[in-house]
Amino acid sequence: MSYELDPLPYDYDALEPHISEQVLTWHHDTHHQGYVNGWNSAEETLEENREDHDFGSSAGAIRNVTHNGSGHILHDLFWNSMSPEGGDEPTGALADRIEEDFGSYEAWKGEFEAAAGDASGWALLVYDSFSNQLRNVVVDNHDEGALWGAHPILALDVWEHSYYHDYGPARGDFVENFFEVVDWEEPSARCEQAVELFE
Repeated sequence: MSYELDPLPYDYDALEPHISEQVLTWHHDTHHQGYVNGWNSAEETLEENREDHDFGSSAGAIRNVTHNGSGHILHDLFWNSMSPEGGDEPTGALADRIEEDFGSYEAWKGEFEAAAGDASGWALLVYDSFSNQLRNVVVDNHDEGALWGAHPILALDVWEHSYYHDYGPARGDFVENFFEVVDWEEPSARCEQAVELFE
């Protein structure tokens, strides 16, 4: 199986002034493409090793599947969690669930911002199927700190390449502006799917 980079679901300049056309171009076309390429390369190595019954490089390739696969999946989630029409608070079942699990939207947002400020990779809102609740998760790189059984609902990329060109070292300003473009339609659908699977 070969993985491909989907086009952005909006124009490269659609999220300005919050995220610039230049950052989206670099981030999507170069960084994200790199994870797709890395995942495909790792899968090819594993397939060749299985055919040759030579597993000397298999452990490294397995790690590359995890790292690059997670990078591809989370970037895909990140792009689809934003839109030019974003910026509102969640509504419906997701809003109710956030209120139930965090006390209020403001409490969730404050905790999510804290996660984004500390992560060296991603801040995620996930549905934890083991505990049957929403959680914020700090994920370093793409796969360190992930929670088994958790289904990502919303992803915020806080690697420097996602904001430094626009905001310099002011990551907090980038995180604040992320909420100006969050489109809750996709996260709401993801949450509904995850909850339906386990409730």
